[in-house]
Amino acid sequence: MNIYVSNLSFAIEDEDLKSYFAEYGEVTSAKVITDKYTGRSKGFGFVEMSDDEAAQKAIAELDGATADGRTIKVSVAKPREEKRSKPAYSNNRW
Repeated sequence: MNIYVSNLSFAIEDEDLKSYFAEYGEVTSAKVITDKYTGRSKGFGFVEMSDDEAAQKAIAELDGATADGRTIKVSVAKPREEKRSKPAYSNNRW
């Protein structure tokens, strides 16, 4: 199960995120999302857990918990929606 974690402290790194969830079960990956230009955390990340039941327990217990002085939000990650590109130029006249 893929889990979305937001409101993370900018000091939290992948290993920190993994350790928060590891006590609930096997974490297959943990990634803090960073800005591609500065390398600085964007304040959110994703955790993947192999056991859905353990993941649900982690979500229930960690949502609203404090991590590095901040109250984090934890939920099931939703699939990323495809962005529809807007036409650069439209000849339609209404």
